[in-house]
Amino acid sequence: MDKEYVGFAALPNQLHRKSVKKGFDFTLMVAGESGLGKSTLINSLFLTNLYEDRHLPEASARLTQTLTIERRGVEIEEGGIKVKLTLVDTPGFGDSVDCSDCWLPVVRFIEEQFEQYLRDESGLNRKNIQDSRVHCCLYFISPFGRGLRPLDVAFLRAVHDKVNIIPVIAKADALMPKETQALKQRIRDQLKEEEINIYQFPDCDSDEDEDFKRQDAEMKVQRQKEEGAEKQGRRRCWWKLTKRFLARRGQR
Repeated sequence: MDKEYVGFAALPNQLHRKSVKKGFDFTLMVAGESGLGKSTLINSLFLTNLYEDRHLPEASARLTQTLTIERRGVEIEEGGIKVKLTLVDTPGFGDSVDCSDCWLPVVRFIEEQFEQYLRDESGLNRKNIQDSRVHCCLYFISPFGRGLRPLDVAFLRAVHDKVNIIPVIAKADALMPKETQALKQRIRDQLKEEEINIYQFPDCDSDEDEDFKRQDAEMKVQRQKEEGAEKQGRRRCWWKLTKRFLARRGQR
């Protein structure tokens, strides 16, 4: 497009330049019991140490509920695009002996951010608004159980309509590939049974770059393979049980 051209067709380019210059706000929440590798994953994702001054409580301090909400901020720049990352951590979640209603402070925090953003949007000075709403929640699931615990279900049910949830099987490398697939399917079945919505990756737009399209296609193909292998395994299991049942009846 001609640089001297002025018209509404140039608005997308102007908005793009303005957004890139200003940067973006992204708030990420991590939740799950202690010892699942949340800090390690976050430091690896963003190549920084956000937990230098982390204090680990003693075992005696975990007898009562000590859930707190902690914020950590860092600015990341990649390819000339700045992102103001705010990490919301929930130390103490699920660590006490009595975990009843321990997720309520998290729900209140998420709702307070919505209310604060609404007040800022309704005010007079809307140019310097900082978006503190929680955009995504990484929920870590223990790999040593048989799917979701009652605490996991209660937390996910309370926040699934307020934030995008991405379940993460922590320390999945401790499981065999078949065990990992079985645990994934078990969690999917539980989420469907409890009517809990999680984040679903959207379809690619036609104007996306080729690398992004390829990565998205590979991820969806892998998902279809996992679901197909699980269905095939169930068919084989039922076929073996049917053959054994018919063989026993024939012997009688």
